[in-house]
Amino acid sequence: MIETDVTPGRWPSAGHVPGLLARVGADDGASRRRASALVKQFAAPKVLLADLDPEAAAGLVAAASDVALVLDDKGVIRDIAFGSEELAVEWPEDRLGRPWVETVTVESRTKVEALLAEAASPSGAATAVRWRHVNHPSPGGGPDIPVLYAALRVGSQADRVVAIGRDLRSTAALQQRLVDAQQSMERDYSRLRHVETRYRLLFQATSEAVLIVEASTRKVVEANPAAAQLLGESVEQLVGQAFPEGGLDDASAEAVQALLAGIRATGWADNARARTADGGRELLVSASLFRQEGSALFLVRLLPLEADAAATVAVMPKTRSNLLRVVESAPDGFVVTGPDGRVLTANAAFLDLTQLATEEQARGESLDRWLGRPGVDLGVLIANLRQHGSVRLFATTLRGEYGGSAEIEVSAVSVPDGEQPCFGFAIRNVGRRLTAEPRGGRELPRSVEQLTELVGRVPLKDLVRESTDLIERLCIEAALELTGDNRASAAEILGLSRQSLYVKLRRYGLGDLGPGGED
Repeated sequence: MIETDVTPGRWPSAGHVPGLLARVGADDGASRRRASALVKQFAAPKVLLADLDPEAAAGLVAAASDVALVLDDKGVIRDIAFGSEELAVEWPEDRLGRPWVETVTVESRTKVEALLAEAASPSGAATAVRWRHVNHPSPGGGPDIPVLYAALRVGSQADRVVAIGRDLRSTAALQQRLVDAQQSMERDYSRLRHVETRYRLLFQATSEAVLIVEASTRKVVEANPAAAQLLGESVEQLVGQAFPEGGLDDASAEAVQALLAGIRATGWADNARARTADGGRELLVSASLFRQEGSALFLVRLLPLEADAAATVAVMPKTRSNLLRVVESAPDGFVVTGPDGRVLTANAAFLDLTQLATEEQARGESLDRWLGRPGVDLGVLIANLRQHGSVRLFATTLRGEYGGSAEIEVSAVSVPDGEQPCFGFAIRNVGRRLTAEPRGGRELPRSVEQLTELVGRVPLKDLVRESTDLIERLCIEAALELTGDNRASAAEILGLSRQSLYVKLRRYGLGDLGPGGED
């Protein structure tokens, strides 16, 4: 019968962590109990192993264990055999001849004494073995070396005990990784719980009405108190109810359904206006689509329009007035137009760029009158604003009333939710950024970025002709330099006839050729 003692010294045990590790320890203990019940000794060792000599017995003991100790009646180590090469390297040589109890850690000494006492007792025969976990201090000051020992008396003399040990470091490392994994999971769970708590507090405390709606069934998954109050129902009534049924009138429900369908199909849609079922409040409904755990959900926001209008008039009038003064005095031009692109208002910087004296001269006129290519640039800007809501750093030109022109960048935004939908354009003069440094004889006049910026301002054929002429001239100059100004050889290098080369030399003013001069 084999008995086990898995009480650890400095080795972490299954009892130190909850959950998975405890279950693993329980399963391990059950496996050991089943193994104990199945252990069976040799039926006839005296007949079959009677002729086993000491060398063979020693070899069997060493092969069956990672470390084997031969002890005298005082518990002093008299001989050592290793079945593990790694353990043999780390085992200090000075332990031979020392008491076994002095080679282990302090908390393991009682276990060593118990092993020796059990082996020396009359019942300490080979038929009864008890395994105990013992830690040896590492010679290099590292982690202790855990070994599982069993001690038994051998031979007819009572003063010889053999301790068989199994190296447990691989098991200890595996269990330590399990402990680390469990602790990491606990930290992650704690972090997620804190995040969820903050989300719940924010969701419940916010004054903005918010619903979480399942995209496939349109059932309300979550609703905050503000949404319940706005729709005239309790949170419990809203959860599980199909949205937008119940809280909105029939026409509004159809509009909101179309909004959700558009967002699910394209990922984006304009906001929808709705009215509560009692007809008392008008709402602006906006939604966005997100995914969580493999399912699609809508985040729906309900904004009372009358409250928003009241806030516009009543909340912080001084701050809003300051904002208007800042826009009016800004060094960059700012223009507000209607959906058709006609100017509603403009600041002083825009009037300076367009060479206008008063804002009345610009009001009611199409921005296309001054912006870039007539009929093209403003159309591109408005199309992008309607599709994306904003445009940034659109490069074009601005024409003044008296022939002036400026290189500009336009950033624009669409405001569809106000009393009057409009577009806002911020216009910045970037003419000073353009470099006007003279170029060297072989330096390209414009970089690729500069050339692409000219697209739309200069016809494509002019850009191509300018670039082609420059490259052709540089190639001719390089060929003349390689051939020492020998035009015949240069023409051969370039794959041109001599007459064609002379024509190009006259065209670019290269060399010293008269009206009909040749080499």
